[in-house]
Amino acid sequence: MALFHALIRTHHITSRKKVAHLRKAAEKYACYALLRSGGCPGIMYCKGDEQGVRDWVSTVQRLRYKDFQLVAKPSPLSSEASPDLPGLYEVEAVKEFGDAMERRGISHWWASAMGFSAP
Repeated sequence: MALFHALIRTHHITSRKKVAHLRKAAEKYACYALLRSGGCPGIMYCKGDEQGVRDWVSTVQRLRYKDFQLVAKPSPLSSEASPDLPGLYEVEAVKEFGDAMERRGISHWWASAMGFSAP
């Protein structure tokens, strides 16, 4: 199975009701989702099969987050990427989010998409 991923940036993620909705969507679409919640900026990463990632991103769009930016559209991961357990996970700091991207071997992709480094 080919894995896809996407990255979303928003002004902030504070609504527990919206987070609960995203948690249900991650389970429904069998995606791994990581959120940086609680403050600015809000960051969302999703990984799974192509249709699951696209459906999860559509769910986020329908929630109408302030300053929604799909900074990295759903795209294939390298063939050696391993799947994560489906579900929604949260971190409180951008550094923690960056560390999670580093552990997955995609820190350059993430930093470039976020505008932290040159593409």
